[in-house]
Amino acid sequence: MTVHLVGAGPGDPDLLTVKALKLLGRADVVVYDRLVDSRILELAAPWAEMVDVGKRPGAPSDAQARINDILLDRGRRFGCVVRLKGGDPFVFGRGGEEALELRAAGIEVTEVPGITSAIAAPAAAGIPVTMRGISSGFTVITAHQDPHADRWLDWDALAQTGTTLVILMGASRTAMISERLIAGGLAPTTPVAVVHAATTTTQDVQRTTLAGLPERTVTNPSTLVVGKVAAESVLELSAHANTTHPTELTQEGTIR
Repeated sequence: MTVHLVGAGPGDPDLLTVKALKLLGRADVVVYDRLVDSRILELAAPWAEMVDVGKRPGAPSDAQARINDILLDRGRRFGCVVRLKGGDPFVFGRGGEEALELRAAGIEVTEVPGITSAIAAPAAAGIPVTMRGISSGFTVITAHQDPHADRWLDWDALAQTGTTLVILMGASRTAMISERLIAGGLAPTTPVAVVHAATTTTQDVQRTTLAGLPERTVTNPSTLVVGKVAAESVLELSAHANTTHPTELTQEGTIR
C-alpha cells in the first residue's frame, strides 16, 4: 500500500508527466486539490474514488489535519492512493508535511515531481527567468503571509539579490509586496509581469512596474515575476543584455 504524492503541473493537461498519467490510470483513490484541471481528473481510473480536498477562497476549507487523516485512512485501506497537487508537491504544496505524517504511520510514500508554476508561468508568458547578461538566477517565494510580519522572509535581502524574483500566491498582497521591495532598494520602475492561469485557455499576462503593481487587478491563481526579464519586449531585454556582456566560453572552448 502506497500513497503517491503526484504533481499535476501548472494547468495544461499536456504538461502532465508520463509517470503521473500511469499512476492515475491505476489509482484506487485520488485525493486532489482545487487547482487541478478537470481534464486531468478525467484521466483517473473509472473505479477510483475521487476525494476533493481543495481550499476555496471565501468557502469552508479542509484543514491540513483533515487532509492528513484522509490520506492515512485511504493509505491503510487501498493499494494505490494518488495525492494529486497542482504544480510540484514539494513547492509550497505541503507535500513534505504529508509525507512525514504518512511515513510516521508506517505508510509507504513516493513523490512524483510536477512542473511548478514558478518556472512554467514565466515560460508560458515568454519570460526567461534567467538570461545571460540580465539575470544569473532566480528566487522563488510564497507571499501567502503578511510581508510586514517579517516572520519568514527578509524582504530587504530579497530586494538586493540582483536576480529574478518569482512570487507565488501573492494576488491579495500586491500593495505590500510593492512597498516592501521598493523600501528594500528595488527601483519603482523595475519591470513586473503578472501571469494569471498560466498554460490554460484563460491565461492572461499583465505587464507593469513595481510602483504600478498595486494599481492592477490581480486574481488567483497568478504568478508574479519581478526583475529585468519581465520587460515588455524582446527589444527591452536586448537593451538590458547589451549593457552587460560577460565573457563566455563556447562549446569549442574559445572565448567570445
